[in-house]
Amino acid sequence: MLGGIEAGGTKIVCAVGSSPDQILASQVIPTADPAASFQQVCAFFDTAQATHGRIDSIGVAAFGPVDIDPGSPTYGTVQRTVKPGWAGASWVDGLSRLGCPFIVDTDVNGAALGEWRLGAGKGYATLAYVTVGTGIGAGVLKNGRSMSGSGHYEMGHIYPPHDYESDPFPGRCPLHRDCLEGLASGPAITDRWGVTLSEVPAGHPAFALQAGYLAHLATTITLTHMPDRIIFGGGVMKAPGLMERLRAATRILLADYLSDGPASGDLAGYLVPPALGDEAGVTGALAMAEARAGHAAH
Repeated sequence: MLGGIEAGGTKIVCAVGSSPDQILASQVIPTADPAASFQQVCAFFDTAQATHGRIDSIGVAAFGPVDIDPGSPTYGTVQRTVKPGWAGASWVDGLSRLGCPFIVDTDVNGAALGEWRLGAGKGYATLAYVTVGTGIGAGVLKNGRSMSGSGHYEMGHIYPPHDYESDPFPGRCPLHRDCLEGLASGPAITDRWGVTLSEVPAGHPAFALQAGYLAHLATTITLTHMPDRIIFGGGVMKAPGLMERLRAATRILLADYLSDGPASGDLAGYLVPPALGDEAGVTGALAMAEARAGHAAH
């Protein structure tokens, strides 16, 4: 029996299953302060274990920044974050009373793993996953293993070109102002236009602006990681027509530099939506738990 947690800035999805594609029970919990959130998460797993049997391991796909180094003394601890009250919160401490092994990675790495196992990333050796929602994040997998350096990637905080004439919005990231997240996250769109991207008409300038910013990220990931495919998920990407505009804007930036390979042509098979939709993250968390349980067994 496996447990999975996808912890986002807005909601926490908990699930138990016999495998990543066999979810037996799930619950969505609005993200509150750490103490209240951990209490509700543990309550879900208490009930699940009473119904479905003892959980062998739990995978946590958490919003960041979070320490994902298993050898670190602060493993599983949320680091400096814009989410009020969460800096210093520890998933290790929060879940300790459940008494089972667990593994912590980022929410985007979890979603990437879910898509690699069962969705739009299946069969691809190198896969990137981008989420565009309350925040912006990106993860890269190589043969099913998440890539990182001294910590996990923070591609939502790179600085895209910002033309103040066409976009006078100063950006809303409390740390970096007009980084990518500060300019192109869901809250940035709402701050700028007063509505979500899904609520503006098709010809609205918000679409070209958003596609341009995200194309900068798509181009950066392409040229620095050369993945076989990039999946763009998250609530903002559900806006009708945004994916097509993103492909067109990315093609312009790449300027036919890559004449063959996945990132050439119309990019229709290269920049794609998630096949698992909103289930990608929790599916990946269950896959993380499966791998952790297998490691523990050995």
